[in-house]
Amino acid sequence: MDIKSNWYVITGSPSSGKTITLKELAKLGYTVYPEAARVFIDQEMAKGKSLKDIRGDEAEFQKKVLKIKIDTEKTVPREKVVFFDRAIPDSIAYYQIAGSNPEEVFKFCQEKNYRKIFFFEELPFEKDYARVEDAKTIKKLNKLLKESYENLGYEVIVVPAVSVKERVKTILAEIKK
Repeated sequence: MDIKSNWYVITGSPSSGKTITLKELAKLGYTVYPEAARVFIDQEMAKGKSLKDIRGDEAEFQKKVLKIKIDTEKTVPREKVVFFDRAIPDSIAYYQIAGSNPEEVFKFCQEKNYRKIFFFEELPFEKDYARVEDAKTIKKLNKLLKESYENLGYEVIVVPAVSVKERVKTILAEIKK
């Protein structure tokens, strides 16, 4: 299957260092798209909603996040080198965690849209304003996220739990191949 873009995905469980690594890539001049779930949470909190209001119905929350991912990817030039903090296939795992059938996600995964998938190994979990996952859920998510991409035929490059500088170095070496 031909890859139809210059898009790269950084994925992994919550608190695995994706966002901080993406910030470093942005400092180097790369275009980075933030995690859709955080974009949605931040928008809703700005309207005065609580995290419980936003994520009270996890299945509905995941549908809204998927829509943001789909809408975002429609606007990104395919020839441009960009990095996504999670992409549409991540929703397969999150739908499963929410107890939803991920079938509706698969129709958006028919084309091979991403050049490479970087899967970040776990770091110690840090709770923040948007995270609701517990240790058991994180372990399950780790497995499901990796499988989601592998089952779609992507090669998943595992990036070890090392410093941000080392992770950026690994990613840049891979995109130049």
